[in-house]
Amino acid sequence: MPFYLEIIICVSLLIGGIFLLIGSYGLARLPDIYMRLHSPTKASTLGITGVLVASMIFQSHLKGFLSIQEFLITLFLLITAPVAANMIAKTALHYRTKPLEKTQNQELMEAIRDRETPKQSQD
Repeated sequence: MPFYLEIIICVSLLIGGIFLLIGSYGLARLPDIYMRLHSPTKASTLGITGVLVASMIFQSHLKGFLSIQEFLITLFLLITAPVAANMIAKTALHYRTKPLEKTQNQELMEAIRDRETPKQSQD
């Protein structure tokens, strides 16, 4: 395997691993469900993407042609993670899960829960 491919694969794995570590740490440390949604949907999705890109490059080199399985997995994750986070947030709103006191825009939660259009403030 050429040295430049090894460097690209290593860098992609390192970046993916760092994002996965940050996402895992955020999932464990963030205090409420509304804040925890950011960790798996942003950092972990980017981390898995980095690992799968490295795998796609490695498998493409071994097979001699473009390996699209990893690309399809990455595409599926990038599409489904935001949808899953949206469904989790809607469930938390439906069950009236209380956010922390310092969470911003809490006044909009009732309007969102009742599917009303939030009123714009006249500043």
